[in-house]
Amino acid sequence: MSRIVAGPFNRVEGDLEITLDVEAGRVRRAYVNSPLFRGLERAMLGRPALDALFYAPRVCGICSVSQSVAAAAALAEVAAIRQPRNGELARNLLLATENLADHLTHFYLFFMPDFARDAYAAHSWSRGIRERFQAIHGTATADAVPARARFLHLMGHLGGKWPHTMSLQPGGTARAIEGGEKARLLKVIREFRRWLERHFFGDALEAFADLGSQSQLERWATRAAPSRADFGRFLGLAEALDLASLGRGPDRFLSYGTHWEAGRPLFPPGVWSEGTVHPLRLDRVTEDGARAWLAGGQRPLPPHEGVTEPDIHAGPDAYTWCKAPRLDGMTLETGALARQLVSGHPLMADLVCQSGSNVRNRVVARALELARVLPRMEAWVKAIDPAAPFRTPLPAALNGQGVGRVEAARGSLGHWVSVENGQIRRYQIVAPTTWNFSPRDRDGVPGPLEQALVGIPADGGDGGVAVQHVVRSFDPCMSCTVH
Repeated sequence: MSRIVAGPFNRVEGDLEITLDVEAGRVRRAYVNSPLFRGLERAMLGRPALDALFYAPRVCGICSVSQSVAAAAALAEVAAIRQPRNGELARNLLLATENLADHLTHFYLFFMPDFARDAYAAHSWSRGIRERFQAIHGTATADAVPARARFLHLMGHLGGKWPHTMSLQPGGTARAIEGGEKARLLKVIREFRRWLERHFFGDALEAFADLGSQSQLERWATRAAPSRADFGRFLGLAEALDLASLGRGPDRFLSYGTHWEAGRPLFPPGVWSEGTVHPLRLDRVTEDGARAWLAGGQRPLPPHEGVTEPDIHAGPDAYTWCKAPRLDGMTLETGALARQLVSGHPLMADLVCQSGSNVRNRVVARALELARVLPRMEAWVKAIDPAAPFRTPLPAALNGQGVGRVEAARGSLGHWVSVENGQIRRYQIVAPTTWNFSPRDRDGVPGPLEQALVGIPADGGDGGVAVQHVVRSFDPCMSCTVH
């Protein structure tokens, strides 16, 4: 048996290192290391509660709105307040803009360039894929990057700036939308719709969102316009390379629910396992630090009791700064695939029932979110009432505990805060990549990526293309993983 240490990885957010034990050319065991300790949870201790709104978005620049939403929601629970409908609508629009922009970035800049690598030069489709998706030089970069930039203009209208907007508050949003701005918001959204329908799908968003099975998806991909569009090209690659058999995770999925409006979510919370959606029990979430370079790893702790104390001498079994989150002791995969399964979309349910979680299905789920969420954004803009309030004032004193949960692009994000006399006593963040790139727990159970890498071909210093595809199919954000 040989050992490969793959990393640092390019085209992922932050630092990542993976140790692979390889036997007969295939991965037998994988150990995922998040090598960057951030310390932001510790930096917030003892500070005024509202300082969390400043620190939290700086966990990550690319998903700072998600962090802001989670921090604001946690403080809103402490304050026992609810935001008005306009606040919900503005929050949904900000979060959806960031998530959809992240999905676009992942597809064009992080994921698809791997298929333009020399390892695929002998395939008949290689030349066309290289011309379209090669990193930096492919024609897709020139098309997608300006489209993403124009779509992100929504952040300026809704939040004043991006990243690290301060407009998101526990009681709503500090940035009111005036009547004339609604037309500008709709113009940006509709321009992005036209771009997706022309370049990405080759079809109307609603037509793709209405697909209900794998056979329907396969027939759709053979139609003339979709087959020439970028997502149709991916589906062709997925079939040629059998990406549906690559990178299978634990087949248990977590969603906190997202895009709430009047108490109802567009994508509901829950846990999906063996074709059944189970209720979400946040009180069953624990973090296991047995394999992390952290102190206090004697037993799994709920986040409200958790500590983040670095200890590079934690023990011989430690190999990462990342804790191992578990729900009822189970490893769970989170992300767009989880959201679409928990929401009951028939296409994703059929794909997963046939082949489980895998590289192809994770990418299909992101495409499905583009098709499902953008039309809802149009409806949210139309529903804004400029004459109504956007924010509920906070009470003078804050005391208590709160949990802020949100679905970032990469999955379930939770902020657990304890406030005493207006100051932060404890703050713990469990990010999506903390779930997906979890290390082993004290019982030796590997995390979702560690499971997904077992059995796949591996070679070379970076593990080879199969390893790269599996890692990037999760769209990791390592900056968010350890705090």
